[in-house]
Amino acid sequence: MSNPDSSGQPDPAVLAARLPAFRRVDWMPETGSTNADLLARARRADGGPKPWLLGARLQHSGRGRAGRPWQNRAGATLLFSCAFDVHVPGAALPALSPLAGLATCEGLRALAGSRAAELAVKWPNDVQWREAKLAGILVETVRNPGGPDAGHTVVVGVGLNLHDAEALSQALQRPVADWSQVAAAADIAAASPADLVCAVASALHQALEELQTAPAGFGAFLARYGRVDALAGRPVNVLNQGAVLHSGVAQGLDEHGRLRVATPTGTLPVTVGEISIRPQA
Repeated sequence: MSNPDSSGQPDPAVLAARLPAFRRVDWMPETGSTNADLLARARRADGGPKPWLLGARLQHSGRGRAGRPWQNRAGATLLFSCAFDVHVPGAALPALSPLAGLATCEGLRALAGSRAAELAVKWPNDVQWREAKLAGILVETVRNPGGPDAGHTVVVGVGLNLHDAEALSQALQRPVADWSQVAAAADIAAASPADLVCAVASALHQALEELQTAPAGFGAFLARYGRVDALAGRPVNVLNQGAVLHSGVAQGLDEHGRLRVATPTGTLPVTVGEISIRPQA
């Protein structure tokens, strides 16, 4: 395990040495949003070859899906984004969200010792530990300059709780987990921030490379997703702005990354977007 610097954040030189595939690695004291910063860099087309990694000790305007703000305190949350060049059909882009959740969960499981199986993904990409949210993920894309053959820049933002789970649970009125709890339960030394960043970034890079070469696209990942699926076989509600649109039983994903919900009138494919999924009590 590598050691964090005195601020509790990873040293970018250490990250760059451990992530040789990443062509640019930066870590800032603070910024508005690492996702927004990388998207802006991609639009300017002045950042050089990808992948890129950008982290910050504090984000002032970090956000999750549907524009929800990320709660973060300097040093208590690991906040970083990765940017990749991806060449897949536009219709395949929505599947990047559950793919990012799968990759992040697999990366963290590799560090979780005996408690690895207790890390799971609530569709589309919330990483949970014992059904409490451990990490949030936001996937955003922008078309690269140069026409359709230039592909897209895909930016994956990750917010991983290191500490403060109890306070966050009380403030947000929902279960929140942090990495210190995982390490304590597994009776292992807590992975350093650099270990966590490298595990997740490497897993994301590998998954996106595999997606672009898999003839079946996201369909090639369905069995792997099934091994981390927190909702499979469970009664769920499909919500839109708090209102229940549908109720049924989650039955895994389809080849487009959509959640399959068995309802009394048939199986409903739920698309990533403003929709939220909640397990029924």
